[in-house]
Amino acid sequence: MRNLRTWFLTGLLTLLPLWLAWLVVSFLFGLLADLSRPWVGPLLVGLSRLSPELFGWLLNPWMLPVVALVGTLAVIIGVGALTQRVVGQTLLGFVEGLIARVPLVNVVYSSARKLLDLLQHPPGGTGQRVVLIDFPNRDMKAVGFVTRLLREEGSGRELAAVYVPTTPNPTSGYLEIVPVDRLTPTDWSFDEAMAFIISGGAVAPEAIPFDRPRE
Repeated sequence: MRNLRTWFLTGLLTLLPLWLAWLVVSFLFGLLADLSRPWVGPLLVGLSRLSPELFGWLLNPWMLPVVALVGTLAVIIGVGALTQRVVGQTLLGFVEGLIARVPLVNVVYSSARKLLDLLQHPPGGTGQRVVLIDFPNRDMKAVGFVTRLLREEGSGRELAAVYVPTTPNPTSGYLEIVPVDRLTPTDWSFDEAMAFIISGGAVAPEAIPFDRPRE
């Protein structure tokens, strides 16, 4: 019985990471495939009717999600390549101009765009993008991203707007306003911090800062 229990726990610990990775991959696969299903489905049906001998195999149940995924990836890569050129930047500016005229939608789009831009480029002043803050109390730390520097009315004290993502879904989180002198700086890159957050701390360096330098 002791051996069975040991083998069970070993097998469980071995398969659990694989299962979690499969859940993430299958979720992303389904999400990306669903984006292209509305136009990929009719396209495959049309091709199969046009020439059943050549394209009849496209109606296999497993073909729709695969082609839809490839179509979504092709669109994403195409948009990325197009926006690197003058024509793509002009079209993007035109689309953003249309979005700016739509109430509420313009606020959501502009806010999301600014957040992504700020996460990729550290704000001036601190020279540091990834920090630790006292959250939820002074004896505990949370990983945050400095998105903006502010000034306190009256005293002029420098403050930082810090986005604190949650684990394992970093798209949700908290917005904290923290005095700059209470930030604990790190030398982590954006990718390293995201890996730490998504993995629940499993992917982390051997040593991390905790107390602020002056302490």
